[in-house]
Amino acid sequence: MLSKKMEAEKFQRSWQAVLWEYAQAILIALILALFIRTFFVQAFKIPSGSMIKTLLIGDHILVNKMAYGVRNPITRNSWIEFSKPKRGDVIVFIYPVDRSKDFIKRVIGVAGDTIEIRDKKVYVNGTLFPDPPGVQHTDPRILPASVQPRDNFGPVVVPAGHLFVMGDNRDQSYDSRFWGFVPVKDVKGKAFIIYWSWDSQHFRPRLNRIGHLIK
Repeated sequence: MLSKKMEAEKFQRSWQAVLWEYAQAILIALILALFIRTFFVQAFKIPSGSMIKTLLIGDHILVNKMAYGVRNPITRNSWIEFSKPKRGDVIVFIYPVDRSKDFIKRVIGVAGDTIEIRDKKVYVNGTLFPDPPGVQHTDPRILPASVQPRDNFGPVVVPAGHLFVMGDNRDQSYDSRFWGFVPVKDVKGKAFIIYWSWDSQHFRPRLNRIGHLIK
């Protein structure tokens, strides 16, 4: 009877050791995943059409969180700065109106730039801003500034430490024209690749978009 009891205890200890090993491995994996997500790369899903045709609803993207430097994830203060967001960059940032949400838009103006929109055309410091290939207009109407700032806006000067951003789907984007500037410290990173895309309307993947670099 004694030997059987000892065998049972030995078996129990071995299983406890195995379970503890698995628990350690899972804990380390979770810590690494959280560390990578916080400081290096984070995945996002595109929920709206504000960046069509550059990004479609259902695109899953990766964002380089080291593109501009390293920030304190709580205070958003900069620890190490590599560079600043540039005009034309597609960035993910904390939505200034509701900080529980993340938005993705294209940088149009940086600190000190004068931004003006005249009849849907964007001017930066008096020069026509060249539209990236993905930019589109879906509404032929030209709305006056007295109605809303979509098609005629400014001029305004981007304040220090801030950005002016717009969606590529210009007539269907809620952006800096409506709610103002984005603090640079609230930029989470630069979008750089589509790693998966799902067309929910036709219930199928968009395989041709996988691996597509975001420009």
